[in-house]
Amino acid sequence: MKFEVSNEANLPTQFGNFKTQAFREYQTNGNTLEHLVVFTSPLSNTPLVRVHSECLTGDVFGSKKCDCGPELAFAMKRIYEENGMLIYLRQEGRGIGLFNKINAYNLQDGGMDTVEANEALGFAKDARQYEIVGEIFKYFNISQIKLLTNNPKKITEMEKYVKCVRHSIIIEPNEYNMNYLKVKKAKMGHLL
Repeated sequence: MKFEVSNEANLPTQFGNFKTQAFREYQTNGNTLEHLVVFTSPLSNTPLVRVHSECLTGDVFGSKKCDCGPELAFAMKRIYEENGMLIYLRQEGRGIGLFNKINAYNLQDGGMDTVEANEALGFAKDARQYEIVGEIFKYFNISQIKLLTNNPKKITEMEKYVKCVRHSIIIEPNEYNMNYLKVKKAKMGHLL
């Protein structure tokens, strides 16, 4: 895998003061993705890690259709308190991209759930890939983590690169994301 790493910079946030670096991933199809790593310094031997996939609607605009924005805020707070790292992957819409995610939202507005909508558009229910995360762990010399997730696929993927112990991330549901969370549990095996 070909990638390059930016210089390290300070990132003061509402959650605390972090360090940050960007990782530019060169994909075999000719595309590039730029991922962000936000971390406390120095890192502990077993940092608390959140691998968070981009969700523009939830992370930036506060959409209530998902749990992404609240999960991101929860993770940032815990990572600052407990010493760790957020890996922000540019894999919008479980890897289908923003354009297709909005088309999936349209299908959801018509009654489909998130899995049905992705599949109706010709995509897998979760098309994300995590090879760059393995490279990030190598770069930071990380061999074991406390993984902040409810996603069993993510646990399996991370275990390809590091030893990990899962820590749950439970967010209070709302009227708009109740069915979304039920589908994550029933059709994707999330540990909710």
